[in-house]
Amino acid sequence: MSRSAILCVDDEIAVLSSLKEQLRRRFGDRYLYETAASAEEAWALIDELAEDGIGILMIISDWLMPGVKGDEFLAQVHDAHPTVMTVMLTGQVEPLAIERAQREANLLACIHKPWNEGELLDLVGASLG
Repeated sequence: MSRSAILCVDDEIAVLSSLKEQLRRRFGDRYLYETAASAEEAWALIDELAEDGIGILMIISDWLMPGVKGDEFLAQVHDAHPTVMTVMLTGQVEPLAIERAQREANLLACIHKPWNEGELLDLVGASLG
C-alpha cells in the first residue's frame, strides 16, 4: 500500500470522480487518491492522513468553491505543509488569485476546465518524478 497521496478538492463530485479515475488509470497503485468536496473537508483528510503516516505529495484544487477559495486554501496548506505541491484546476479564476497562489502557495500550474487529461497527468507525473 502506498504511503503517499494525491488530494483532489472540488465542490463538483463529477470532477472529483473523473480526476480520481484518470489519476488511477495513469499511476495505478503508486499513490493513494483522496477527494474532498470543500477546503474544510480537505483539512480533515489532511489531518487523518497525517495520523496514518501518509504524506500528501500534491493537492489539485478548484478555485471557486463555497467558503474558502482555492488560492486561499492552497496558501494555508503551503504555510502548514510547505513540501506539498499545488495545482489549481478551475473553470473560472481571477488573475490576482493565480498570482497569489503562485506567490503564497508555490503553485505549479493553473489548469483551466475542461482540462486536457494528458497535459494534467503529464504535469503530475513530471512533478512527482
